[in-house]
Amino acid sequence: MDWAATLGVILGAAGLCAFAGWRGARAPDLVRGPRLVPWRLLMVLAAAVAMLGLVHAANLMGIETGRREGP
Repeated sequence: MDWAATLGVILGAAGLCAFAGWRGARAPDLVRGPRLVPWRLLMVLAAAVAMLGLVHAANLMGIETGRREGP
């Protein structure tokens, strides 16, 4: 994946994380019924994708992450 796609994934995931965090923190409206979208789960998953995107961006910059295998 190149830089444009990586930055797009990071920004998209961070935006979804912020939106889902805002929606998940709102008080439940008992008149409208139960929430059908698990906003907190979406927030955590989007944060995980953003973190993976940041690690991939670090790898694109030449920073080695992970273990080295072999001699």
